[in-house]
Amino acid sequence: MIQSAEVQAAKNRAAKLSIFSNSILIIMKLTVGIMMQSVSVISEAVHSGLDLIAALIAWFSIRESGKPADDEHHFGHGKIENVAGTIEAILIFGAAFYIIWEAAHKLRAGKFEIESLGWGAAVMAVSALANYLVSRHLLTVAIKTDSVALEADALHLRTDVYTSVGVLGGLVAIKLTGIALLDPIVAIVVALMIIKAAWDLTKTAFFHVLDVKLPDDEEALIHGVMASYKDKFIEYHKLRTRKSGHVRHIDMHLVVPKLMTVEAGHTLAHLISAEIEKKLSYSHILVHIEPCPGGCDACTVECPKINDQSQSAS
Repeated sequence: MIQSAEVQAAKNRAAKLSIFSNSILIIMKLTVGIMMQSVSVISEAVHSGLDLIAALIAWFSIRESGKPADDEHHFGHGKIENVAGTIEAILIFGAAFYIIWEAAHKLRAGKFEIESLGWGAAVMAVSALANYLVSRHLLTVAIKTDSVALEADALHLRTDVYTSVGVLGGLVAIKLTGIALLDPIVAIVVALMIIKAAWDLTKTAFFHVLDVKLPDDEEALIHGVMASYKDKFIEYHKLRTRKSGHVRHIDMHLVVPKLMTVEAGHTLAHLISAEIEKKLSYSHILVHIEPCPGGCDACTVECPKINDQSQSAS
């Protein structure tokens, strides 16, 4: 279930692009924010700093998750991407609460002087555009490679687009109205948006660490494959699914006719597994074969309940 070298290279390139873009944006935002004495712009610099840490974590987790299974990790290293996404979510929560604290401090102090609004607006516009382009690329690679870490990084950067636009709007409003009080208020609104993004990221990354089942639409694909083979077995049950990094783990019990040979049962399980993997790439599928307990008036190798009780007695 290890991804090809080309796929791993694409994931690494995307992660490094995120590191590079965030490094540039931090320098720009921090310089302009300090020059303006704007808490909303500085809050965006803090957010980009967290983005950089998250990008570094994503890059590291992608590199480690690509390693094959070993004696200590029989199921591979895929879950490190889920752990990385969870750490990113925690960092985002921390950044949001820091921004709220700084904005509240500025409101209490009553100091709202804002300078060089043009520079602030310019850096927010550049930030929004850069993060939009990078996040779109990351999300495209994440979908193609089924990378939780890249998806988390992409969602993280996408929130930066919205928050940068929000800060830009606040700076424009200050320019038009002259009300500098809007600066810490916009910072708090930005922080609330960041908290929402952190929660969405938590649902994406952390819950898979707890081995939640695959999404309903993916399980529906599995049921669809089973329906296409319904004339080959009696029934199936105990379907269990989970995800570790990019690898889906699927197992089930398959009840087959009592007289079916081991070879035929193995072949059937292989066909079903191959069909599921066509629908859901990077799936590790385990099918446990069980013989029908019998009890019918007749028993045939073909069975599926004696061919649906001889087509309902014709």
